[in-house]
Amino acid sequence: MSTVVEQHKKDIRKLTVEELRTFMSESGEPSYRANQVYEWLWKKSALSFDEMTNLSKKTRALLASNFNIPTLHVHQKQISADGTIKFSFRLYDGYLIEGVLIPTEDRITACISSQVGCSLTCSFCATGYLERKRNLEPSELYDQVVQIKKQSETIYGRPLTNIVLMGMGEPLLNYGNVLKAIDIITSDYGLAMSPKRITLSTAGIAKMIKKLGDDNVKFNLALSLHAANDEKRNKIMPINESNSLKALTEALIYFYNKTKNKITLEYILFRDFNDSMEDAKQLLEFSRRIPCKVNIIEYNPIKEAAFVNTTPDKTEKIKAYLEQNDIVVNIRRSRGKDIDAACGQLANRN
Repeated sequence: MSTVVEQHKKDIRKLTVEELRTFMSESGEPSYRANQVYEWLWKKSALSFDEMTNLSKKTRALLASNFNIPTLHVHQKQISADGTIKFSFRLYDGYLIEGVLIPTEDRITACISSQVGCSLTCSFCATGYLERKRNLEPSELYDQVVQIKKQSETIYGRPLTNIVLMGMGEPLLNYGNVLKAIDIITSDYGLAMSPKRITLSTAGIAKMIKKLGDDNVKFNLALSLHAANDEKRNKIMPINESNSLKALTEALIYFYNKTKNKITLEYILFRDFNDSMEDAKQLLEFSRRIPCKVNIIEYNPIKEAAFVNTTPDKTEKIKAYLEQNDIVVNIRRSRGKDIDAACGQLANRN
């Protein structure tokens, strides 16, 4: 690939606008050209310097001789019976990641990845069985959104309305790049999406949740809970051994006090593991400590694990129990299960 061959050139999207202004000035160009280039890169999502038609050929040649624009490309696309579309994206260095376009009546959501693979080894998640290769760059998170946005407009004739960081990887283990990407996606010089339409989902890293509070983020936070006692959570999510429910509770309360953003608790119901009324009581007790709502999620089977989704009766019973105790509850039905595009199924399989 050209981007691999041109490794002596800098990735222009790693430069701040100030650094680009300095480059322009030192190259004998007006510094305001940097703003024009930045608009092409982040607002118009240009993938080549030739697209920057309000710049002279001389300026474009200057940029092309010093910089490149490594981008991801759609490697493969699969369409589910329910309209969900899974994308396999090829990165500049050959790695593959996955993203998903989820259309419903009232919204179109892009589910994007934050890492190549994952290091957390959650036992119910297909990505957890992959080795973590590297963090994604801010531009690679941005490019996923742009690619899925284009597909949404082309296939469904509708704009993207929401973004969830629930794909491959743990976003809080790629903290700086994820926040920079969200800043670009939500800024006026970027895609100008409302941060209220973005949700970051984490397996639960207490100190980084507190850092989100300190940074006063405007986007939504979701915790993948899945068990409200430490013994059970340790079994399915090893991260809990160093980030106990007590530590997470303190971190989430801290986050809420700083941002005033309610947290979403995600809870997959596994048959005969965390779907008893005793489990529901523990979930209620945990939920009462934090300003939150609960999303009950349908489990999506993977070949690496023996978990089975609970019965519809138990799902409704637990939902009713939580609601009777003044907890807001939504049941999230799986989408794209037939193409391994549903929650927990992303593993670069065709």
